[in-house]
Amino acid sequence: MDLDQLGALLRERREQHLYRQRKIIASPQGPVVQVDGRPLISFCSNDYLGLANHPQVIKAMQQGAERYGAGSGASHLISGHSEAHHALELELAEFVQRPRALLFSTGFMANLGVITALFGKGDAIFEDRLNHASLIDAGLYCGARVQRYLHADINSLQNYLAKSTAAQKLIVTDGVFSMDGDVAPLPELVALAAEHNSWLMVDDAHGFGVLGESGRGTVEHFALADGIPIYMATLGKALGTFGAFVAGSVELIETLIQSARSYIYTTALPPAVAEATRASLKLVQQEPWRRDKLRSLIARFRQGAQQLGLTLMDSVTPIQPLIVGDNEKALRYSDALLEKGFLIGAVRPPTVPQGSARLRITISAAHEEHQIDRLLEALDQIR
Repeated sequence: MDLDQLGALLRERREQHLYRQRKIIASPQGPVVQVDGRPLISFCSNDYLGLANHPQVIKAMQQGAERYGAGSGASHLISGHSEAHHALELELAEFVQRPRALLFSTGFMANLGVITALFGKGDAIFEDRLNHASLIDAGLYCGARVQRYLHADINSLQNYLAKSTAAQKLIVTDGVFSMDGDVAPLPELVALAAEHNSWLMVDDAHGFGVLGESGRGTVEHFALADGIPIYMATLGKALGTFGAFVAGSVELIETLIQSARSYIYTTALPPAVAEATRASLKLVQQEPWRRDKLRSLIARFRQGAQQLGLTLMDSVTPIQPLIVGDNEKALRYSDALLEKGFLIGAVRPPTVPQGSARLRITISAAHEEHQIDRLLEALDQIR
């Protein structure tokens, strides 16, 4: 493919209203951010608990940098595994009540590492149709047969499982779906996995820290003591820092250390980030009011939207999508909100299915009630 062809593809994306552009943020993450010299109320961050700019988290990162330097210097298996990394793994395992936990640099790398280390040709992987791209890509990359069942549809999954003759099976799902905000039917998935002798993996990137009384995510939300052998969550959303982890049995974690290529062959995340994450994990446990406030703000937004006749998707999580449908219309709505002082992105295909372009509104515990009310007023005006 030459440069002319690349240019033509880019023009085509613009014509289809699918061209993506980056906004340059000149401030810390928070309910108000600076963009192009303007203060904007942000309703598009995944900083669900408002910890990304918390003074204790910042201080922990500064102290970590003073102690360990700016970078880790190597992969975990060479010389990059610091005391900070090790302590964080132990604390994460204890928090999610699993024997072991293993840090990865990103959620994408964690999903890729787990699935390619454990599954391959001759195996079968069953994915929810709306799973995150990293789970889909990992399934395709590992060489197993991938079948995508209808979204959160137990009957659809049951039909695929009943027909499978693979010796090794994996059911894999988002815990909270990142673009719809709904929660996977985990109790039913646990039962199906047991019935069909299948592994079950949950990517709880958007549930960890948010759902459950203690913030342990979708597993605690459904009061599931066991039945999910592979649990993955990220640290750059509710915890406000960076990275990801996989939690499970000693055998699982040791196998990943030996075989997960995206763990073995990459530089460890900076120890200072691990120290910051340890501080934010303590705040998640010590300040449950953040989850309480978040739930209250979500309820206020949903009630106000209902009163205005706005149709939201069925979500009890901070992700509150407003379906627009048309790509161009979604961009117009996003631009109109920008003029009114709100930063909310227009999410379009291929991130979401064709015809379901939307405003992906996300709420944080750092927001205040008057900001929710101002957003509702703006949405009422622009529609």
